[in-house]
Amino acid sequence: MSGTLPPPVPSAQASPSATTPSIAAASVGGTASGGAAAPSPEIHTVRNADRAALAELPWHLPLAEWPEKLLGGLPRGISRHVVRYVEIGDEVLAIKETDDAQATREFDILGALGNLDVPLVEARAVVGGRRTASGQALKGALITAYLEFSLPYRALFSRDLAEDTGGRLVDALAVLLVRLHLVGFYWGDVSLSNTLFRRDADAYAAYVVDAETGELHDQLSDGQRNMDLRIARMNIAGDFLDLQAAGLVAPETDPLAAGERLCESYNALWAELTRVEEFSVSERWRIDERIRRLNDLGFDLGELTVTTDIDGISLLVSPKVVEPNHHSRRLLRLTGIGANENQARAMLNDLDSFRSAPEIAEVDELDESQAARRWLDEVYKPLIQAIPENLTRKLEPGQIFYEFAEHRRTMARARQRDIPTMEAIAYFIVDYLANLPDEIRYVDSKKF
Repeated sequence: MSGTLPPPVPSAQASPSATTPSIAAASVGGTASGGAAAPSPEIHTVRNADRAALAELPWHLPLAEWPEKLLGGLPRGISRHVVRYVEIGDEVLAIKETDDAQATREFDILGALGNLDVPLVEARAVVGGRRTASGQALKGALITAYLEFSLPYRALFSRDLAEDTGGRLVDALAVLLVRLHLVGFYWGDVSLSNTLFRRDADAYAAYVVDAETGELHDQLSDGQRNMDLRIARMNIAGDFLDLQAAGLVAPETDPLAAGERLCESYNALWAELTRVEEFSVSERWRIDERIRRLNDLGFDLGELTVTTDIDGISLLVSPKVVEPNHHSRRLLRLTGIGANENQARAMLNDLDSFRSAPEIAEVDELDESQAARRWLDEVYKPLIQAIPENLTRKLEPGQIFYEFAEHRRTMARARQRDIPTMEAIAYFIVDYLANLPDEIRYVDSKKF
C-alpha cells in the first residue's frame, strides 16, 4: 500500500477527526430519482483519480438500496455492517456503511498501519454528511480497495482442502497478530472473520480487513497483548463452531484447540523475535545464529542492542527493531519480483537450484545477481509469458510459480527424469492451472 498518511500519532488511539494535507477532499453529490439534486456529502479520497468516479454513486440512498447494476454482479459479503462491492473501471472497491466518526477513525487507522507496512486492505476514501433527497441523515461510508486473490476463511473451508488448512490459517493469523503488536496496534477483535487470506506457497498470508475496534499505541503492554490473545482464543473457537454447524469441518474437531494453537504459535514467534539473550563475550558467534534463526522465520533484525556487564564477562543481546519479509525483500532486490514471503522463499530456493545445476555451474561461475538474471530469462519469464490471458485470473504470479515448481517436481519423480522447462510449462498449464477456479475476485456470498 502506498504511504499517503503521516506516521501514527503517539496517542492511545487514532483520532476520529484527524485529517492530513495529503488527503484530497471534495464536496460532491449524486442525483436523486426524479432528477432532483441530492444533498452533497463530503468525500475524502487518498487518490485524486477516485474522486470523480465516486461522486457519481448514489450516496443519497442507503447502501442496502443501491441498484444491482452498480454492483457489477458481485455477490454480497457477510458483515455486521452493510457492505457492497462496486466495480469502477478495472477496479473493485468495497464500501462499508457505518457512522461518520467511525468511518473516519477506521480510515485513519488503516492509513497509519499501511505506512507501517502492515498487511491489510487499502483505505481509499471516506464519505460523511450523507443525506437522502428529503434531508434525512444517512450513515457514512468507508471505502477500501478489494484485495485481489484474497479469500475469506469460509471460502477455503467450502472447497477441497489440503491437509491442516485450518491450522495453517490459524498460524497465518498468529503471524499477523505478532506483526500488529510489534508496531503497537491493539486489534480488539481478533478473528478469522476479520481477516482475509492469500495463498503463500504451501501456507497462507493474513491481512487485516476490519480495524474499527483497534487502537494504535507507541508500544503495547503485556496486558494489552494478552487481552488480544484472550479475545482471539474466544473468537476463533466461535469461528470453528460456526464451521461445524455448517458441516464444513468434522464434528470431532475441537474448536478450543484452534484458539490454543494460535496462542502457542503467537507466543513462540513473539519470544523468538523479542527475547533478550545473555552469553559469554567469547560467544559472539551466537549473535549470528540469532540473526539466521530470525531470517529462517522470515524476519530481519533491523537494530540490535548489545550490552556488556560491569565485569566484561557476559553480553546481553536485545532486539530493538525486527523487520518482516526477509525473503520477499531479497527476491525483490535480486529480480524485481514482488511476492509473498513463502512464495519468495520458494523462488529463491529454485534460483539456488538453478545456479547449482551442472550445465550452469560448469559453464559460468555466476554471482548471485548474474544467476538471478539468467533464472528470470530462462525459467520465470517463460512460465509467466506462457500463461494464456484467460488463465491469469486463477492465481497471482508468485503462487503460479510455486505451483509450477511443485508440479514439475511431481512429474520428475513420476517419470524418473528431469523435465525440461518448456515441457513442464505445457503440462502444468493444461493439466493443473486450467482446472483451478478463478481467485482474483472472490466474495463470500453464503451465510454459514
